[in-house]
Amino acid sequence: MDGKQIFNIKSQGEFDVQALKVFRHQYDQNEVYREFCSYLGKSTKNVRDISEIPFLPISFFKSKEIISGKKHPEAIFTSSGTTGSQTSQHFVNRIALYEQSFRRAFDLFYGNVEDYCVLALLPSYLEREGSSLIYMVDDMIQKSKHPDSGFYLHDLDGLREKLFALDASGQKVLLIGVSFALLDMTERHSLRLNHTIVMETGGMKGRRKELIREELHHILKKGFGVQSIHSEYGMTELLSQGYSKGNGIFETPPWMKILIRDTEDPLTYQGHKKTGGINVIDLANIDSCAFIATQDLGKTYANGSFEVLGRFDHSDVRGCNLMVL
Repeated sequence: MDGKQIFNIKSQGEFDVQALKVFRHQYDQNEVYREFCSYLGKSTKNVRDISEIPFLPISFFKSKEIISGKKHPEAIFTSSGTTGSQTSQHFVNRIALYEQSFRRAFDLFYGNVEDYCVLALLPSYLEREGSSLIYMVDDMIQKSKHPDSGFYLHDLDGLREKLFALDASGQKVLLIGVSFALLDMTERHSLRLNHTIVMETGGMKGRRKELIREELHHILKKGFGVQSIHSEYGMTELLSQGYSKGNGIFETPPWMKILIRDTEDPLTYQGHKKTGGINVIDLANIDSCAFIATQDLGKTYANGSFEVLGRFDHSDVRGCNLMVL
């Protein structure tokens, strides 16, 4: 599949058509996924609706090579993991699909990245190889074409001075950071920003105790002097992201959809406003698996938005900033 139609989806009907096409492609071309579907008694012969599509447990990315078609990766993204733990690997045969997905999604939710100075505070990601988040943010920094855009590893004093100067000039700024590093910043400096979006990507990475979203955002809003904290929901195993503009409610681009499964019966779906396990359809994952059962807990709303409420365990999930219920 070439992926061109996926990024031009305009309606739920078009999404369903493309999702079933991707399912048939991956059932035919992905040996691991086909075996999983067969175990559940599902195949291209009896799946007629997206609610009937099997969702591969995300843990399979830690033990199997999840590839649809021949393996010729242009990139291999890996999860961070904890010391001694097994990490996920996402083989990306066409890096252009990832670039198209995150560029279009950002433009959809925030406008042209060239309007921003992009500052990144992602120390735990910069210190290792294979981070899909670093790949995305580095591309945003380059595409912003702003001379001050860049990564800040541990230079919190330099970041403070840069934020003050840019904000005072009226420049729109996107500060994207991992949760623990943003908290470090607020403990070291108190700011009052008027033209800056502060976006957390979740994750304490063992550096701090986990906080519920409300507590984390309260501390960050006070420390940065902003009205709201934005959030990004993404992970190594996905090529698309959801975004929240400050109320903890995430929205997805048209080629991504969230379904909520019953925690007691993973093949049954919950209605809106009911808590369950988050299943993600990410049609940008044409070359791996587009149908993933995550280890996050959440709920959906009638307008297609969703909320992340916690995790089943301490699995390696990027963009989920909260924690065990």
